[in-house]
Order: sequence, then structure tokens, then C-alpha cells
Amino acid sequence: MSLSIRNQLPGTVDSVTPGEVMATVKVRLEGGQEITAAITQEAVEDLGLAQGSTVRALVKSTEVSLATGPVNGVSIRNQLPGTVTEIVTGRAMAQVKVAVAGAEMTSAITKDAVAELGLAAGSSVVALIKSTEVSLSNA
Repeated sequence: MSLSIRNQLPGTVDSVTPGEVMATVKVRLEGGQEITAAITQEAVEDLGLAQGSTVRALVKSTEVSLATGPVNGVSIRNQLPGTVTEIVTGRAMAQVKVAVAGAEMTSAITKDAVAELGLAAGSSVVALIKSTEVSLSNA
């Protein structure tokens, strides 16, 4: 199956914290960084997720925000440091590719944000992703 989701990060489940309706799943990415997904308990069961399961963390590029450094005082669990490798700018939006510990992520942000943050190839950034925006699939 092909997907339009640009960010497909391979990893291994570190832990699953079950809940009545939702669960949190911590995934160790191949590059060593950790990402947390908040998914339904039903999805955990349907996918058979447990510690050691091989998965892919899926994130739409429109759900990846960028900052020029770590951000404190926010509820966003996933903050992945990386380096901008490429920027393609259109009339209103830009596609920013970021190398993060052995993987590449794509962020779709406004052209104005690229300018205001001073982003260019080689810039250090932090990719910010809410745990509710991370989906999981079996690898």
C-alpha cells in the first residue's frame, strides 16, 4: 500500500501505556530518538502492539512544526532535533526537509515562517509533533 504521508519513520515499541479509550505508545526510532503516539486502545489491540514490536510512525508533513531550538512550557511531547537539508518554497507554502537521527522528515509550513525563522539548508531546527498526530502501522 502506498500512502501520501511523507514521514514514515521505522522504529521499535519501547512501551505501551493502556487506557480506557486511548493509549500512549513510545517508539524508539532507528536513529535512537523516541517518539510518542497517542492512539486508541482498540488500535493497540488491532495492531498487536507490545514492547519490541516493529512499527512505522506516520506523520503528515502539515503536522510537523519547526522551531529554531528546544521549546519549553508546551504540551508537545515530540521534539526531534535535526538539520534542514532542503527547502522548496512556493507562493504561499514551503516544504522543508529535515534530517533527524538517521531519518528524514518533511514539514509543510508557510513561506513567511521560513523567512521569519531564517531557515536555510544547514539550519539547526527542532521538529515539533503532537502525540495525537502520530499514527502507527506494522512495519
